[in-house]
Amino acid sequence: MISSDMPQTPFSDLDAYLALPRTSGLAVSPDGTRLVTTLATLDEDAVRWVTSLWEVDPTGERQAVRLTRSRKGEASPEFLPDGSLLFTSARPDPDAKETPDDAPAALWVLPAGGGEARVAGTRGGGVGGPVVAGQSGTVLVSSATLPGAAAGEDDEARRKARKDKKVSAVLHTGYPVRFWDHDLGPDAPRLLTGAVDATGHTAWTDLTPQPGRALDEAEYEITPDGSGVVTTWVVDEPNGDRRSTLVVLGPDGGRRVLAGDGEHEYGGPRVSPDGRLVAMTRSTRSTPTDPEDQRLVVVPLDGSEPPRELAPGWDRWAVDRRWTPDGTALLVTADEGGRGPVFRIDVADSTVTRLTGDHGAYSDLRVSPDGRHVYAIRSAIDAAPAPVRLDTTTADQEPVLLQGPVDELALPGRLEEVTTTAADGTPLRAWLVLPEVPDRPAPLVLWVHGGPLSSWNAWSWRWNPWLLAARGYALLLPDPGLSTGYGLDMVRRGWAAWGDQPYDDLMRLTDAALERPDLDAERTAAMGGSFGGYMANWIAGHTDRFRAVVTHASLWNLDQFGGTTDVVNYWAREMTSEMAAANDPSAHADAITSPMLVIHGDKDYRVPIGEALRLWWDLNARVADPAASPHRFLYFPDENHWILTPQHSALWYRVVLGFLGTHVLGEPETVDELLR
Repeated sequence: MISSDMPQTPFSDLDAYLALPRTSGLAVSPDGTRLVTTLATLDEDAVRWVTSLWEVDPTGERQAVRLTRSRKGEASPEFLPDGSLLFTSARPDPDAKETPDDAPAALWVLPAGGGEARVAGTRGGGVGGPVVAGQSGTVLVSSATLPGAAAGEDDEARRKARKDKKVSAVLHTGYPVRFWDHDLGPDAPRLLTGAVDATGHTAWTDLTPQPGRALDEAEYEITPDGSGVVTTWVVDEPNGDRRSTLVVLGPDGGRRVLAGDGEHEYGGPRVSPDGRLVAMTRSTRSTPTDPEDQRLVVVPLDGSEPPRELAPGWDRWAVDRRWTPDGTALLVTADEGGRGPVFRIDVADSTVTRLTGDHGAYSDLRVSPDGRHVYAIRSAIDAAPAPVRLDTTTADQEPVLLQGPVDELALPGRLEEVTTTAADGTPLRAWLVLPEVPDRPAPLVLWVHGGPLSSWNAWSWRWNPWLLAARGYALLLPDPGLSTGYGLDMVRRGWAAWGDQPYDDLMRLTDAALERPDLDAERTAAMGGSFGGYMANWIAGHTDRFRAVVTHASLWNLDQFGGTTDVVNYWAREMTSEMAAANDPSAHADAITSPMLVIHGDKDYRVPIGEALRLWWDLNARVADPAASPHRFLYFPDENHWILTPQHSALWYRVVLGFLGTHVLGEPETVDELLR
């Protein structure tokens, strides 16, 4: 319930919140005069998101202009050298006799001089986001293709035969079989190249006719002249393990390993503007005693030298990576101290310069052709994503906010920080979202991030603290052991010991926050999703200090989880039988006294539904009077690890707020109308 003396903002009403447009992604034109971003808005029935493309003025002087409009939406903008704009969409082709409702995304082109967009390329399994060779204009895309298909027409015929006979079965010959929220197979990604001709048509060349599962979740880039493609290539190993290498694909179908060894994983290739070098991440492979460590390296495209590490003393993990046009530096983002700054790393001497001096988190870096500016999407815990401009050489600068398609949002509170010290002397910090509540202490919700290798530093539409702040709650967003942006030692503190140091860090930060007179130590709750849900379960079994615990998509029985998640090979490197036994929340079920709200989606393959089912049984098996059970289970048959559809997202928040209201604020329990 929202008090009448709380400020009225879009966060005060869930329908108003859902209706807020959401900005993501950037593309910059070859002449630097145009930026294009993607905007997601609700459809007229408020049941799905529809995306459109908008042009943003790089100078910040003109208002954003909408470029596309369709019921199916548009995504993945990328410019051709002539200034034409490519994008993907499943919208109907006006030149086709009929476009099925379930048609996959095609490649479209919007001419530089204006006019109607037209289809530039299709494929039976759809077309993934394009990458364009800056000099030649050759287009690189991914497309799911059935293994026996020799060409696009063959693939379409095979798909039609399966569809007509209503066959969905898949015959697997190896691991994995699913990923996050979707089944793998029978098709698999292939990489295709082509040139958009004068009529807007693209004839595809298949560079990877029989990739198996090597290109799942591939990261790829094309050389400026279009003569080669650099892509991740997953190699199967004994005993179900896999590792990621980087390979160079030639136009003749040849494949050459650029970086690959048994000790490391390689990813995120970026080819230099002159085509000589490839920047990439090189990660050590984790073990039961040591976490992975990511490093930024460069290697000659021709393979004439081994990879060379950049900024070897820089204890951060580079996320986004973009070359400056002269090839002398890389612009990267990385988590740092609850922020996500932009850094410049000079290739010659590895000098690292932090370009941003604010508390924002940056993504989608794009460098202007003259090298003077870098454009990005900036967000923060207290700022929704928006396009900004930065200078490429100035340290600790403030971003220039461009006129994007969305205005800045008014928030129902303010953001501060909480700091304390861990038992081992490590400095700890957290964000604290404070509501505008006059003259009375606010109830506190401890909200643990997922990952676990992650950090609270960016805006989240899915996990938005301001919706709770609008109802009078304060939110503590901590970065305990295992969090990124504090160096490898911070990750190592919780590695293979999830319930040890991370739990103690969370309790110490909670204690530090509750020393404030504007927070109510008697009215508290804990919640989290994924790894945060694991921590919520662990908290419930180790303390009764919280009046309510909300656990979403959570790990409950580690032995069960370890063999049923979609990437067993990754988790098995850390989660030995000894680690699982020592850190298993289900072993402490008897100690749980706090009311728990369990939330899970059946299509969650990262943390399978069996975790929630097992947790729900373990809770109910300890309830003497079923009619008086304080626990609740919110189950979504059609959702995955994240609750993404608009009305389900609104329902998620309503149920969570109702549960907290009952157990933290003492309000009568109510059941949502849509759940009766």
